Order: sequence, then C-alpha cells, then structure tokens
Amino acid sequence: MSPQVATPRTARAERAKHRGERFGAAMATIVRWLPFGLSRVIAPTLVGFLIVNGSTFGVDMGLLIGLHGGLHWPLPVSITLSYGTAFALSFILNRALNFRSHSPVGPQLLGYTIIVAINYFAWILGVGAGLVLLGVDYHLSRLLAAVCEAGYMYAAMRWVVFRQPKPAVATTAVVNAAVVKPAVD
Repeated sequence: MSPQVATPRTARAERAKHRGERFGAAMATIVRWLPFGLSRVIAPTLVGFLIVNGSTFGVDMGLLIGLHGGLHWPLPVSITLSYGTAFALSFILNRALNFRSHSPVGPQLLGYTIIVAINYFAWILGVGAGLVLLGVDYHLSRLLAAVCEAGYMYAAMRWVVFRQPKPAVATTAVVNAAVVKPAVD
C-alpha cells in the first residue's frame, strides 16, 4: 500500500473539516449551558444559525446603510445588493461550519437560491419595503423583516437545503426474515 501524500487540496479540506467540527462542538457546548431546560429543545444548529446569520445580518445592515444612507442609492437597489451579499456569505458559512454538508453543492445552491428568492420577495421586499411605504424607518423595517425571515430561513436550511440523509436502518421484517430458520419436518 502506498503512503498517502497530503496535497494542498486535501490539507485544505482537512482544515475545513476540523473548523466545522470545532464550530459544531462550540455550538453544542452553548446549548448545554442554556437555562430552563432549553437544552432539550434547542438544536446546536439553531444556535449556529443565529450566530452565523447574526453576523451576516451585520454585513447586510452595514452595506444597506452605506449604500442607501451614505451613497444615496435607491432603497430597492441597496436592499438587493446588501441582501444578496449577506445571503451568499450565509450559504457558505452555514454549509461549511454549521450544517457541515458534504452533499453536492449544485443542488443545494439551486434549492437555496429558490428559498432565498421566496424569502426576498415575501419578507425583505414585502415586509421591509412595505413597512417603509407605511412610514416606518428603513432601519427598523429591515430589522422587523429580519425577525420574520429568521424562522423561515432556519427551517428551510435545516430541513430542505442541508437536510441530513437518514441512515439506512434494517426494518424489523428484514431482520426477522434473516433470523428465521426453515422448519424441518
């Protein structure tokens, strides 16, 4: 058997795997520290999602304030660019760190893109821009839209985009069939 040679690509993959494992372990530790029995109902991936998406929301808001408030770009353009940047970053970080997916990226990216499009029109433009039209400050309207989208996006990412395949489990009938011996007359 020949020794395996570590290439830059495999070394990078190993480092990425270990980062994801450390992130997952840190999230599990945080969940264990939750009070009031919340550790029994809160998944480590939810805590990871809140940390990752809380950070990317900061990127989103920073870009929104810079583009609309600083550069005076139109609000829909500013929202779209800041949102798109934050959600690209969210996909990469959640895939690598939080959900640690090893499934093919193409179908996941397609599913994520569809979910993000629905999210964008329903929560970001629908709620966010809709509240601005009703007279709510754009900072506050974006914050309210973010609260709505957080629940939707976590559920979509956990159970649709990055769903874990169920491990193959032998059914009782198959197990029993293997154990049953033919009767001897």
